[in-house]
Amino acid sequence: MTEKELAARVRLRAERARVVLGRETAAQLAAYVALLLRWNERMNLTRLDGGDAGLDRLVIEPLIAVRHIPLGAASMVDVGSGGGSPAIPIKIARPNLCLRMVEVKVRKAAFLREAVRRLKMDNVVVENCRYEDLEDRPELHESHHVLTVRAVRVDAKVVGSLEGLVRSGGTMLMFCARGQAGVPRDFAPPLVVEERRQLLESTESELVVVRKAAIERSERE
Repeated sequence: MTEKELAARVRLRAERARVVLGRETAAQLAAYVALLLRWNERMNLTRLDGGDAGLDRLVIEPLIAVRHIPLGAASMVDVGSGGGSPAIPIKIARPNLCLRMVEVKVRKAAFLREAVRRLKMDNVVVENCRYEDLEDRPELHESHHVLTVRAVRVDAKVVGSLEGLVRSGGTMLMFCARGQAGVPRDFAPPLVVEERRQLLESTESELVVVRKAAIERSERE
């Protein structure tokens, strides 16, 4: 399948999900998927293929999640980036976001850097480390407007670590299987669950939208 044909399928899947895509955006998303599938022939980046279910998970779900990112958001960190979804599709849809992708596996981090280069994406950093290592970098403390996470087991302890990367008033988007064990139903303040929603009828994925409540100065002192 050519990238042009793949772009047409991406637009069709997006249309069915009521997501409007321009031709240029669809072409860039198709280029990402094509690159991912080529690399996947040599290494295990994802179990998904270029079929409808694969496109829905890799591309359409992140595009739906973009609706929950405030327009004023300027920076995003994606934890456990793996094959680049949801981070890269979100970046394509919101090119002004400064993106940090965190991936512990060397070969997957190499793919992410190649994707950034091939897609000519600006303001993207790939961190080849554990997300816990970022806690030792003071400049990253509460420095991101948005945090996304998928394919990482999220429990209360993990959430506590990830929260430190998010600014007061920021957003955490957690992609998980519907009813996934270990995902807390509620979070300790200042985190507040705003919404839990199934992303697509064709998938079993759920998006948990969490806001980090802004703390007034008097509360900090």
